[in-house]
Amino acid sequence: MGNRRAAYEVGLAAEAAVARFLQGSGWEVLERRWTGGGAEVDLIVLREGAVRFVEVKYRADNDPVGLESIDARKIARLERAAELWLAQHDAGVSQACLAVAFVGRSDDGWEIEFLDDPT
Repeated sequence: MGNRRAAYEVGLAAEAAVARFLQGSGWEVLERRWTGGGAEVDLIVLREGAVRFVEVKYRADNDPVGLESIDARKIARLERAAELWLAQHDAGVSQACLAVAFVGRSDDGWEIEFLDDPT
């Protein structure tokens, strides 16, 4: 049980680190751990009318797991959640898409790779 709790705590810390990173890049954090449509969206952020539904993935040292860790089922759940959120929060959104933030530990704290492809 201790390992699950530790993984949960690391996940929360990784999400907080990504939120700070995105805020530093001009994104406004609208929601954290928003649940709807059968999924939990780690972060929902907004910048200049563009909304991103961000899936945060923590990678342990030497963990080769990358985009393949987000399968078609996960993407479908996130898309349903995004559609529901957009239906409930039409706040002048001009663009919306899913994004992924891979997070790892480094000697300086957190190492974040934000994959944002609105095309």
